[in-house]
Amino acid sequence: MATGTTSNTEQRLQELKNKYASVLSTIQQQGVRLAHVHVQDDKLFIQGAAPSQDAKNRVWDQIKAINPNYNDITADITVDTSIPAPAQAQASNPMGQIYEVKSGDSLSKIAKQVYGDANRYMDIFNANKDKLSDPNKIQPGQKLAIPPK
Repeated sequence: MATGTTSNTEQRLQELKNKYASVLSTIQQQGVRLAHVHVQDDKLFIQGAAPSQDAKNRVWDQIKAINPNYNDITADITVDTSIPAPAQAQASNPMGQIYEVKSGDSLSKIAKQVYGDANRYMDIFNANKDKLSDPNKIQPGQKLAIPPK
């Protein structure tokens, strides 16, 4: 019987990880050190330490963009200034973050997720004119620069 529970828990964990993939990506980009990522009380439980308050805020902004009620996620993120800021993320895009396009994405959907405002899709398009010729034509796997808020 424990096996069924374990597979249900693992399935729920994978489901929540998929839903919050952009949060986990932001955590990685911001250099947040994770201590725990698991299902607790049927919610995704994330615990870790961010190198700065700004990094912590970016993670929370991403959580709120996906689920403003955060009723299926618990994030316990502290600030530990002894953690080095991620030089790699800053070097790859000093203006903001990098977003990898997923199947079903549109620039307005990404803008809604990142900024909370779908109408800001042109900000993303304008920042990626070197890769995009039409705001309605993006492909899964493309890496787009997301300008800061």
